[in-house]
Amino acid sequence: MILGKSEIEKSEKPFKKEIVWRNVFLFSLIHLMALNVYFHWNWNGFLFHFFYGLFSAFGISAGAHRLWSHRSYKANFKLQVLLMIMQTICIENDVIEWVRDHRVHHKFSDTDADPHNSQRGLFFSHMGWLLCKKHPDVRKYGSKVDMSDIESEPVLKFQRKFYIPLVLIFSFIIPIKISMYLVGHDLMVGICAIFCRYVISLHLVWFTNSFAHVGSWKPYDKNIAPSDSKFFGIICFGEGWHNFHHVFPWDYKVSELPLYRYNFTIAFIDFFSWLGWATDLKIASDDMIKARVLRTGDGSHPYSMKSTRKVKKLDENCNIVEFMKSDESYWGLGMK
Repeated sequence: MILGKSEIEKSEKPFKKEIVWRNVFLFSLIHLMALNVYFHWNWNGFLFHFFYGLFSAFGISAGAHRLWSHRSYKANFKLQVLLMIMQTICIENDVIEWVRDHRVHHKFSDTDADPHNSQRGLFFSHMGWLLCKKHPDVRKYGSKVDMSDIESEPVLKFQRKFYIPLVLIFSFIIPIKISMYLVGHDLMVGICAIFCRYVISLHLVWFTNSFAHVGSWKPYDKNIAPSDSKFFGIICFGEGWHNFHHVFPWDYKVSELPLYRYNFTIAFIDFFSWLGWATDLKIASDDMIKARVLRTGDGSHPYSMKSTRKVKKLDENCNIVEFMKSDESYWGLGMK
């Protein structure tokens, strides 16, 4: 059960969706500017902004999400500043605002109090929630979510106070100047590349709000909408293992798979743990995972698989014996 659902009361009046046309115009303009990059194409410039975007993405996955939303590990001051800058580059509101929305999403997942409630349709949970006014329950119950630990963070208070100039500096001025100096393209190429980078990063984050809530792969809890996805796990920097994440939101890996190629953010955090900048990394124990899998899983996890296979081996007297062996591979990935 998702914590918080029992607190939701039935609305007396049916909710009427109200479109915010200003947001519709702005997001349409942003997407058109992103598409305009094809009329000002420059491979070197595009590649620079692409990798600049990859660098910034950890500000969301390792920073706003795993560090500040779920407190799944601790970061020293230097790493906090780095993650704050990286998150600023993504232009997805300041960290305090981002965390508030995400904590409300977890506490009241897939109800009217969820900002991007997947029960209102795939488009709504993907980006439609940003194009219309919030349901009254989002504000009503969102105000009950504890944000005291975040609002007292000096680094985040600084970001909120100077958010606009920080965005202009790190999201526009610095990357445009560097790319113009390195590859010699004009200003318009840089601007279009930035909007292209921005749109791609937005949709990668939105995928975990939408498609990760409509899948059917639920090894840990079959009773909730969030599902695991190998595809989105890879392209969304490890954020696609969503069924695991909603069951164990405080696990810094956001998945059970110990493989960097399916969860780039683990590698990022582990690197800074090796440097000593990240500490107290939290993980769900095998016993905890197994207990939950057997209680609520959909049967796709090795712990709950009913099928076993016959294996032949020699015993200590060199006699051939058969025994039943469970499938211990990582489900669907063909690995052990």
